[in-house]
Amino acid sequence: MLALLLVTALPARALFEPKSEAWERWRPAADVATITLDHSAWANVLSRYLNTSTDSGIYLFDYAAVTSADRQQLQSYVDYLASQPVLRLTAQQQQAYWINLYNALTVALIVDNPGVASIRDIKDGFFSLGPWNRELVTVDGVALTLNDIEHRILRPLYRDARVHFAVNCASLGCPDLQAVPFTANNLDALMDSAARAFLAHPRGLTIEDEAITVSTIFKWFDEDFGDSKAAVLSWIADYAPEGSAEEVRGWAGKVRYEYDWDLNKP
Repeated sequence: MLALLLVTALPARALFEPKSEAWERWRPAADVATITLDHSAWANVLSRYLNTSTDSGIYLFDYAAVTSADRQQLQSYVDYLASQPVLRLTAQQQQAYWINLYNALTVALIVDNPGVASIRDIKDGFFSLGPWNRELVTVDGVALTLNDIEHRILRPLYRDARVHFAVNCASLGCPDLQAVPFTANNLDALMDSAARAFLAHPRGLTIEDEAITVSTIFKWFDEDFGDSKAAVLSWIADYAPEGSAEEVRGWAGKVRYEYDWDLNKP
C-alpha cells in the first residue's frame, strides 16, 4: 500500500516524461562518412505492412499480418544495426541510425505481443507504465532501452525537437511511422515534413473558438520546444499550416492537450 501511495503521489512529469540527460559515451562521431548503412530490410518491412492511405489520415501498421519470415527480417535488421561501429558514423548518420533502431524495436515489440490494445499494455512489473525501460538491444557491448535511445541519446545529443515526429510509439496519437528509413541524406527533410504533417492533422493541432488543442507531446517535452507557453506556441506556428500559423503564434487563450494511446493498427 505504501508503494502504491508513493507512486500515485509522484507528479505526472516524473511518471511519463523522462528527463533529457546526455549519455556522453555516444557523442563522438566521424567528421566524414566512411561507412554506408544498409536499411533495405527495414524498407521492405515498411513497404509491406505500413498503410499510408487511410480514412483517418494516420499511417497504420498491420502488426498482426507480419509473417514469421518478415519478423526474422526485422530482427536481422536490428541485429545488423547493433553490429555497426556507431561511433565511426557521422553525426547525421548516427541520428538516423538511432531513429531507425528505435522504430524497428518498437514494431518488433508489438509484433511479439499480439492482441495488445496499446503499447502501454506491455509491462515489466506491477508498477510498469510500459516497455520503455526494458533492455531490448546491445550496441557496442552496452544494453539499451527505448528510453535510453530517446532520452539519453536522441534528445540531448542532437537537440532537435523534430525528433519527436521521427520516433514512433505505435500509437494513434503519435506522429506517423515514416514510410521510408531515415538516412543522413533525407534526415532533415524527412523530420521537417513529419512535423508539418503532424500539425496539419487534428491529433497534432486543432483550433477552435474557445481553445487550441495540441498533442500532449508539447506538454510532456515542453523544454525541447522552448519551455514556455509562448515559446511552444511559436514553435508550433513555425510548422503549422499556413492558414493557422499566425493565429497560433498570437494565441492568448486556453490550450488543451490530447493524446490517444490506442495502437496504430488497422
